[in-house]
Amino acid sequence: MTHKDWLALVTLSLLWGGSFPLIEVGLIGFLPLTLVFVRVAVSALALGGYLLLRRGWLFRREAALPLLVMGFLNGALPFGLLTTAQGQISGGLASVLNATTPLFTMVVAHVLTPDDKITRAKSLGLGLGVVGVLVMMSGAPLQGEAGAMALCLGAALSYGLAIVWGRRLSRRGIEPQTIAFGQVFGATLLLLPLVLITERPWAMAPPPIEAWVAVTVLALFSTVIALVIYFWLLGRVGPTRTSVVTFLVPITATALGALFLHERMALHHWAGFALILMGLAAINRRRA
Repeated sequence: MTHKDWLALVTLSLLWGGSFPLIEVGLIGFLPLTLVFVRVAVSALALGGYLLLRRGWLFRREAALPLLVMGFLNGALPFGLLTTAQGQISGGLASVLNATTPLFTMVVAHVLTPDDKITRAKSLGLGLGVVGVLVMMSGAPLQGEAGAMALCLGAALSYGLAIVWGRRLSRRGIEPQTIAFGQVFGATLLLLPLVLITERPWAMAPPPIEAWVAVTVLALFSTVIALVIYFWLLGRVGPTRTSVVTFLVPITATALGALFLHERMALHHWAGFALILMGLAAINRRRA
């Protein structure tokens, strides 16, 4: 991986790390699926407007079904599972459970791709990363129910499948902006009937301004910009190395908490950080 790839990886971790507190603020005024729907709908409007202004069309007809699958695997399903879970557990715990994505990705890629097999370096790196995440969260109260934790693990599995599927789209020459738009547009279509039937948003009290601001920032930064970076990175370094960004998310969440909420970084946070960096180095190790 080049310096540009690492910069993209760290930027992506900041954008996704900030999504967990934004979701918590958004849940003050929105029901979970409604929040996810507003998030992807705003993202689709922003990306669709950009693509129309840039070239006058959104995506080719033959890409519609693959992009709809991406919208389900990388949008509607995991967003819905994580947001629902955050109604019962903290965003920090959700981000830690989400850090199991590389484990699922490694297995999925090993089974479904011919050139991204499990190696000793990858196994060592992923093991160190998981231990690092656990060390960072040691001493933190595991608030929440087992069902909510299972939802987060289901989201991680969905992300692992989506990473491998997204790599196929990138290798077909589909631009990152187009894949990102197809994902959020597909997720919007899939979620609309579900939201109308199950949550009836018109019967809700008007959400407060802070909830609207949180969801808007979540859509434009943690979704639109993050997805463009994500698919660009996926096409360059492959699914397993891209998925290790989830190891960095708990770090960025802790750093953002220290910066904006004046939370102190404890010794075990730094110890976990060191283990995660060692894991990333092991995964990126190349044979001589």
